[in-house]
Amino acid sequence: PCQAMGDFLTVEEHLGNAAGKKFVFVGDGNNVCNSLMLLAAKLGTDFVAATPEGYAPDEKVVKSALAAAKKSGAKIEVVHDPKEGVKNADVVYTDVWTSMGQEAEREQRMAAFKSFQVNAKLMSNARRKAIFMHCLPAHRGEEVTDEVMDSKQSVVFDEAENRLHSQKAIMLTLMGRD
Repeated sequence: PCQAMGDFLTVEEHLGNAAGKKFVFVGDGNNVCNSLMLLAAKLGTDFVAATPEGYAPDEKVVKSALAAAKKSGAKIEVVHDPKEGVKNADVVYTDVWTSMGQEAEREQRMAAFKSFQVNAKLMSNARRKAIFMHCLPAHRGEEVTDEVMDSKQSVVFDEAENRLHSQKAIMLTLMGRD
């Protein structure tokens, strides 16, 4: 959840109000995807999880996001075609394909996610002013290419900075300090 808070701060810095924007997560429907989906639903941000078959976000999280989206007006989708998912996106986001504890699945995941790499061709389906995000560290050449990571569309370092500021704000709030 702290990651998602910093991420949406970054979206608002670069694109203005997140409500009504299209946010697309490409890759594994993991904890980061789940947190982003829930926050997007609450903020009125359309959210698409573009994942390979068998790697969709947690069904309970999707149901919760759909319920929140009814109140905010957001649309929540899970698709299995990255090109379809990224079409007209304002934000394209990815994460590593193999997280800690999944090392034994690495080869299987590399094969399953191969067509889900965020590269210039995939980004060309997003809006012209779309931003690219990644929670870092990235595995360049796997889930994202250097060309995208180093592009003007990439806001990954602003995102990392904003995660720090968001976490500090959350800590102050939880500690009851202004």
